[in-house]
Amino acid sequence: MSKTSKNMNYWLIKSEPFKYSWEQFVKDKVTTWDGVRNYAARNNLRDMKKGDLLFFYHSNEGLNIVGIAKLVKESYQDPSTEETAWLAVDISPFKALKKPVSLEDIKKAPKLKGMELLRIARLSVSKVTEDQFNEILKMSEK
Repeated sequence: MSKTSKNMNYWLIKSEPFKYSWEQFVKDKVTTWDGVRNYAARNNLRDMKKGDLLFFYHSNEGLNIVGIAKLVKESYQDPSTEETAWLAVDISPFKALKKPVSLEDIKKAPKLKGMELLRIARLSVSKVTEDQFNEILKMSEK
């Protein structure tokens, strides 16, 4: 899978599998990604564009990237709150990874040392560079 558009961006979103798993996401086909209450993560939601690809990361248990989602609706007022500061986006499953890529393996990969997932570990929505995206795809094929 190579870059399909010069304007495409890549992201990583985290979900605790017991709250919302990849398997449930696949069953739902489309979901609203809401409830984000961190300004940096909110800014990342704001910057997402339709067609961007997002790694789906199981946090707390599993600790691995399990699939790729696609942004299908750009940011709008988060329906889970009256506060206008918060945003949501809509995403759909794009592709499950052949093999999940663990946090442990990401930490060991020299090409991934600068990843926001490692540098700003508590961030629930983070940026991923094209090189990082492609490296993780390679790791998922091994």
